[in-house]
Amino acid sequence: IIPALNNSGGDPQKMTDLTYEQLAKFHKDHYHPSNSKILTYGDQPVDAHLQMLSEQLDTFDRAEIDKDIKQPITLQGPQEVTISGPVDPLTPPEAQFKTSTSWLAGDPTNVHESFALQLINSLLLDGYGAPLYRTLIESGLGTDFSPNTGYDSSSGAGIFSVGLTGVSEANVPKVKDIIASTLKEQVEKGFEKQKVDGLLHALELTLKHRSARFGLGLTQATTGSWFNGVDPFESMDYAAIIDTFRANLAKGRYLEGLVERYLLNDNTLTYTMAPSPTFGAELAAEEASRLKSKIAEAVSKFPSEEEAHKHLRERELELIREQDEGKSANVDVLPTLRVTDIPLEAKKEEVRDSMIDEKTKVQWRETATNGLTYFNGLAPFEDLPDDLRMLVPLFCDSLMRIGTRDKSMEELEDLIKLKTGGIRFGYHASTSPHDILKAQEAFSMSGYAFDRNIPAMYELFHTILFGTDFDSPKAHGMIKELLRSGADGAVDAIASRGHSYASRHSNSGLNPAGRWAEQTSGLQQVKLVTGLAAAEGDEASMGELVQKLKALQGIAIQSLTTSFRAALVCGPDSSPTNESALHNFLTTTRSAAAPSPSPSQSLDLPSSGPPPTYPTLSTNTFFPFPTYQVSYSALTLPTGPYTSPATAPLAILAQLLTHKHLHHEIREKGGAYGAGCSSNGLSGTMGMYSYRDPNPSNSLKIMREAGAWASERDWSPRELEEAKLSLFQAVDAPVSVDKEGLGRFLQGVEGEMEAERRGWLLGVDAGQVREAAEGVAERLERGEGCVTVLGAEGKVGMGVGEGWKVVSMRVAKAGAGGEAAGSG
Repeated sequence: IIPALNNSGGDPQKMTDLTYEQLAKFHKDHYHPSNSKILTYGDQPVDAHLQMLSEQLDTFDRAEIDKDIKQPITLQGPQEVTISGPVDPLTPPEAQFKTSTSWLAGDPTNVHESFALQLINSLLLDGYGAPLYRTLIESGLGTDFSPNTGYDSSSGAGIFSVGLTGVSEANVPKVKDIIASTLKEQVEKGFEKQKVDGLLHALELTLKHRSARFGLGLTQATTGSWFNGVDPFESMDYAAIIDTFRANLAKGRYLEGLVERYLLNDNTLTYTMAPSPTFGAELAAEEASRLKSKIAEAVSKFPSEEEAHKHLRERELELIREQDEGKSANVDVLPTLRVTDIPLEAKKEEVRDSMIDEKTKVQWRETATNGLTYFNGLAPFEDLPDDLRMLVPLFCDSLMRIGTRDKSMEELEDLIKLKTGGIRFGYHASTSPHDILKAQEAFSMSGYAFDRNIPAMYELFHTILFGTDFDSPKAHGMIKELLRSGADGAVDAIASRGHSYASRHSNSGLNPAGRWAEQTSGLQQVKLVTGLAAAEGDEASMGELVQKLKALQGIAIQSLTTSFRAALVCGPDSSPTNESALHNFLTTTRSAAAPSPSPSQSLDLPSSGPPPTYPTLSTNTFFPFPTYQVSYSALTLPTGPYTSPATAPLAILAQLLTHKHLHHEIREKGGAYGAGCSSNGLSGTMGMYSYRDPNPSNSLKIMREAGAWASERDWSPRELEEAKLSLFQAVDAPVSVDKEGLGRFLQGVEGEMEAERRGWLLGVDAGQVREAAEGVAERLERGEGCVTVLGAEGKVGMGVGEGWKVVSMRVAKAGAGGEAAGSG
């Protein structure tokens, strides 16, 4: 829709036509201070900061920059584009079309109208009660909104798009018609004031919330529009924007008029992707043909093919030498912080504990919160069977979808927006800071609101948890809808975070919390959701699934009434009223929960079987996946608990391996998009990974030799300083006010433990790093390490051979307890 804009990152099929001269010219034309916008934020002396900037900018001459704001094509009447794309192996083959319709909507330099269009976006699309959600997804026309759905004001013109994924070929033409009829009906009906008030309330809460990323958020929200001619000061003046909006709204039918002006017409671009079973093969064939052509082009410039190959080999060796020289270049001329700049003591977050009714332990963090209260609660699970644990994410999603006997989810959503900044149910697991083989899991609840609305927030928690009606006539349909949506996004989620999925699977054999994470958020969870989605037509299986979700509801309620604990972050003046509100919530909850025996007796839960053995020291697992020319790989080892001083050198070693070895060898030389190493003190694991990797077998070889490489290295003081600075960038990162004290509450990490570990990390020397590297090298030489690779089937380069376990992710028609449910 905006062909004048360059594709960020480049089109892979065009990259082989790029010359060095073109690349250098593009950089010279665009990456220059004359083409920049500079925004600073923070507690700093402005005059000195501007002086420093001035000194840097004075080293450049002013350059002539193309400041033309790129505009989209003109849409006069309907236009259509159809392209082919890959087939998703995790969703039904009969419904894999994706289609969206776009309008040009508004001028982004008009910040008041852009704000109103963003609200229209939320009113039409956000939440289960949104009109376009109901007519497009709840109706079964598609499984989820397309990724481009929504209002985008980041370019030269506003673009409003609505689309669907998971559409059948027969339904593709219907999508645009239903979008148009829904918009027309909404204009005739008008937008409800209560829903608009809910969105404004949510915005007010967002502005009050003390986020650690507030400054970065301003930068990211401002710079895009600034380049397109929007005054940044005007765009940040939220009070004036909201006042103008309220004034326009008071005149009547303001929002309806904007929809009518911009969207009730057929000046549209409809963009459709048709699934092609030969897409991957065609991509590979095109690349092979292009490679053959490039080789022929290179050979034609030399007297013989042998001389051409000799020249290319010399260029390759020259490149490797240049890369190696860069790796060992003297960087002492570059400015840097020093370890001495890191405070020996971290900022302390004072917390206190109290008891309510002598049953519930409450952690209090009392600080300035702009009149907000943040709540976190944990209801521990005891001996939860595997098949129920894997359904906890679906159970939590169902709580926020089905509704109760008295209120629909749309009504509940309206109340949530009017009274809170959001509430959430989830799954939590943590490893003991003293022993990585001990862990605890729990049903979690969290939310925040203005102090005056905290009782209403607790009432919503109670209403949803106790009142969600899994036996309602619509419940089955809503659960199927959640499954279809989850399965539809699985491939994209794995493609964008494949290294995380590979690492999570490798960690699953190292300790209980790792296994639980794989079951609830890893590849095993993906296989469960896609399998259940494939079996949605089997009513017997759906009935069994609903019974298990009801069992989880009973377990959560029972745990809430017997072993619940909470953490609150609030202003000191609001602590008494908060304590009273929490006491009332717990009293109401306990009186509503009928007395019953233990969960395993009252709910007839299946046995979990014998406990697994940890750690697993060596496994090789391959997941065939449609990632075409790239893969994702991970190798992990167990280390030790958070309170073990032996894990501190491993944390520094991980930084050194990332920045001094793996990034260079796997990304710069090997062509992977990313690579690195991490050592997690809380989970007791150390892992290496590669991301979007064309040669994982080579990367795994580099990973297995990484310990030996590091043990032979003479680490300089500068390198150790850089590693510690990189590590403490995360350790001392700003914390949002709602997260203060949560490490203690969620992970059991006391302040004294943090302080002791901080001292260990700051004190690590080169000898300790070498000793840690030697230990890693010995373990890897013995063949230890859990390895996981996600990649294309049938590629020899994947390094998959004898001794590898191959696990299919393809959908199988199975019930809630079968292999597709993740037990395989």
